[in-house]
Amino acid sequence: MARLPKPSLKPDIELQLMAEGYQCIVGIDEVGRGPIAGPVVAAAVILDLNNVPEGLGDSKAIPAKRREIIYEEIMKTAQVAVAEVSHEEIDRINIRQATLQSMLRAVVGLKSIPDIALVDGNDPPPLSCKVTTIVKGDAKVASIAAASIVAKVTRDRFMAEISKQYPAYGFERNVGYGTAEHLAAIEANGPCPFHRMSFAPLRQGILAL
Repeated sequence: MARLPKPSLKPDIELQLMAEGYQCIVGIDEVGRGPIAGPVVAAAVILDLNNVPEGLGDSKAIPAKRREIIYEEIMKTAQVAVAEVSHEEIDRINIRQATLQSMLRAVVGLKSIPDIALVDGNDPPPLSCKVTTIVKGDAKVASIAAASIVAKVTRDRFMAEISKQYPAYGFERNVGYGTAEHLAAIEANGPCPFHRMSFAPLRQGILAL
């Protein structure tokens, strides 16, 4: 039997917060903490609660082609800002700080000033508004799910683009994660300019030139 698609997330939490008096609610998520190449990308999304796209959910659980379609719907209907922190900055300030900075920059990039931010995970970024962290929020909260989809599609597109410059590493397939194929390519060719030299095994010098 074909597997049925998971139900689309509804903005129940956002509607509850609006009933409590919050007027501008932003969902925030990031993509790219674990890879050994490329940036970390965060998205901040303020949904139009009267026009929420269908299919919202954890971006990792949505097939790539479907993610692209939902991404386009989010961009049409919601207020969105995206920010990244480069691999070079990650090496300078560490991945945790880079993740928090990417979230902060995404919120700063919004046209509206949020009253409250709903953030995936348990590590709140330094925002001026109220922040609520939600573990596995991308699978529970519509606006966080929307942010996870926008961040993943944005980052995946970037990695596919740099793969054209550095095809040996398979970035269009591994999006920078340390797969066996990727590690073998580093052993054969050395790291490229987009690798995070502070990450193992590059940091340890096992694969670095």
